[in-house]
Amino acid sequence: GKAFRGEAKAIIQHLNSLTLDECRCIKNDLMNSGKVTLTVNGKQVDINNSMVQVKEYENIVHVNEIVPNVIEPSFGIGRILYTIFEHSFRVREGDEQRTYLSVSPVLAPYKCSLLPLSNHADFTPFIRKLSAELTKYGVSHRIDESSGSIGRRYARTDQIAIPYGITIDFDTLNKLPASATLRERDSMKQIRVPLDELPSLMFDIANGNKSWNDACDMYPAFEQQETGKR
Repeated sequence: GKAFRGEAKAIIQHLNSLTLDECRCIKNDLMNSGKVTLTVNGKQVDINNSMVQVKEYENIVHVNEIVPNVIEPSFGIGRILYTIFEHSFRVREGDEQRTYLSVSPVLAPYKCSLLPLSNHADFTPFIRKLSAELTKYGVSHRIDESSGSIGRRYARTDQIAIPYGITIDFDTLNKLPASATLRERDSMKQIRVPLDELPSLMFDIANGNKSWNDACDMYPAFEQQETGKR
């Protein structure tokens, strides 16, 4: 303080900001010549052994390392999902019990469902083959072979936001070329599509390459089966 008066504070700040290598250089200069010249705020100042000492020592620091294993965004993933559900929730006109989630095919976890008309054993090979082809195209799907009516199964898939339902019926078994119905969730309209063309069509619809209206222009509308149980 007496040696540098008003500049003492700036010199102390400069010394505190030195790196380890710079401190070692100052230590060597003090040992060899007894002083060191520093440049502080554009001015050169001389520091001697009586003013400063540089010592190296080891300090044991105990650290408790914590690895975070929970991702908790400030906005909240739950809020995003709740917003999607709230925005997509619909009720069928005239029936409050028939609800569905109108989620875009691009966002829907399952792009379509595979539904045999009944638990008839002859439907199984068609379901398995179509499932394998959809898997090759990377189209996520859900098979529902439960014993409930086709209407109840449509309702279940509508409630979990599956946008399309493929139904294997007796016309699939009895008529060539083999075809199946493709039902759109929101409008409940159906078209008849050859089995060989269904996987590629579902891929295009699921990825936004084609719309439901495009599919309706390409294939005939379905009204009812033309053949019954054989």
